[in-house]
Amino acid sequence: MRENARVTAVYKGDYQELVDEISELLGVPATLENRDFELIVFGAYDDSEGELDASALDPVRARSILTRRSTAAVREWFEGFGITRATGPVRIPPTPEAGVFRGRICLPVRHRSVALGYVWLLDSDPGPSERQLTAAMAVTARIGALLADEAEAGAGLTRELRAVLTAEPGWQRDMAVAELRTALGNRADGPHTVVCVAPWPSADPADAPSVRTLPGATALCTVPWGAASQSLALLVRLRSADAMTPAVSAAGRLLERAGGTGGKGGGAAAGIAPARPGLAELGTSWQEAVGATRAVLAEPRLGPVAQWARIGPFRLLTALPPEAAHDPVVTPLLTPAHLELARTAETYLDYAGQAGRTAAALGIHRQTLYYRLSRVEHLTGLDLDDGEDRLLLHMALKGARL
Repeated sequence: MRENARVTAVYKGDYQELVDEISELLGVPATLENRDFELIVFGAYDDSEGELDASALDPVRARSILTRRSTAAVREWFEGFGITRATGPVRIPPTPEAGVFRGRICLPVRHRSVALGYVWLLDSDPGPSERQLTAAMAVTARIGALLADEAEAGAGLTRELRAVLTAEPGWQRDMAVAELRTALGNRADGPHTVVCVAPWPSADPADAPSVRTLPGATALCTVPWGAASQSLALLVRLRSADAMTPAVSAAGRLLERAGGTGGKGGGAAAGIAPARPGLAELGTSWQEAVGATRAVLAEPRLGPVAQWARIGPFRLLTALPPEAAHDPVVTPLLTPAHLELARTAETYLDYAGQAGRTAAALGIHRQTLYYRLSRVEHLTGLDLDDGEDRLLLHMALKGARL
């Protein structure tokens, strides 16, 4: 594991050297993207003769460099030229209507017949010779070997992270944490947080973005979410405990990959745990990230990305065993015939019992509100003038969302 951590730490420098080597071989700038069109590095190139002009930064290339990724439409368009199956250079003509002002040469990066990425070059007239392209393809083979090695090393971290998050508290989790700490080496030091995204569409880690493309990320894995779904867990190293921006940014990217943002049937949601030093409390962090995700799925206004510290009463509710959140007092209100009464009661309690604000929020007359509240009292046996009864009903209705 120490060797995996050491190898992973030097990959980016190796990629940069190899892409720079291709740029020098061909005399044109080059970029390297993984198979999901996420930018890994772009090559330095001395344009001392002024051969490059503004068209070198057409919209597609500019977005790739600035955001470190391409849109799904751009990916589909380029893949239409057969680059996923190609074993040699593929020339792609300029297509201004697609945002491609300059032609491209794509050098597929493969390892054992599997496409792992692409080196992109700006084409020109006459462009690189066949001999130059053959030499460049030899370099892409070395890049492919590195990408394969990194995937193997990342798989080791995936296993270790999953072991921590699924282990029972106690000596089993302590052993798993120790193994993950060894695998990460120096990266295990400093503040960390955990991001949870659920539901995640696949249990295959290969369907997730590369850790390298997510800010501060050190490892990711999938974890079961209920009986038939998956969640994605991401371990993020922070520069300081109060600098959560990398985790928020990574959560946003993962939500895009998950295919939706928001709860209540609107797609996936993301939760982020508070920062903690080191890895010793990783299990607790995961439970908090899961709790924040559940809160967004129950109450979309909290998300689509929610930090555990900002989910209010759901901090308590999500910490309870599932059966504890289902108080029988709300059972009569959760039948299809009385769901409007449940919404009325929860809104009334959200507005601290202020009838005017509640009626306005629901778009009903005050007399209608009073009638509904009397029906709630009759069905539940609670007195809404009693503080403890209000508290019980409010928490029970929130808990029912989970």
